Amino acid sequence: MLEQWRHVHNLIVPPDELSPAEVRERSGRHRLENAYLGDELVGCSTVRPPEGEGAVATVIARVLPEYRRRGFGTALYEHCLAQARLLGAQGIQTVVLAANSDGLRFAEARGFVEVERYVAPEDETEVWLTLRLER
Repeated sequence: MLEQWRHVHNLIVPPDELSPAEVRERSGRHRLENAYLGDELVGCSTVRPPEGEGAVATVIARVLPEYRRRGFGTALYEHCLAQARLLGAQGIQTVVLAANSDGLRFAEARGFVEVERYVAPEDETEVWLTLRLER
């Protein structure tokens, strides 16, 4: 399961490529899940539990390019949102690679607005966006 999650993550977010050890470590802190159409892997998701004063959870839905625009992203996102709320989230945010125009459009269409723009220290060339759900 973790190797499939890693495959989707690394394909969609190449600047943040993760090793098997990094994925195992993340699986201890976050809820990582895969999405399937029958036996076919179509995507993966991450829910980072709520933290901070505003009890903000981070939800991330990733869909392989060949399965986009078929409702899988929406289903993944709604599942993540429900999980975050069950964990006590009062606020919801997501993180998108600025170069990922599909991901950015998807988030904005669901009411997310940019609250932070940053460059990760380990890769000083890629811009990342933190977006907060406003509705």
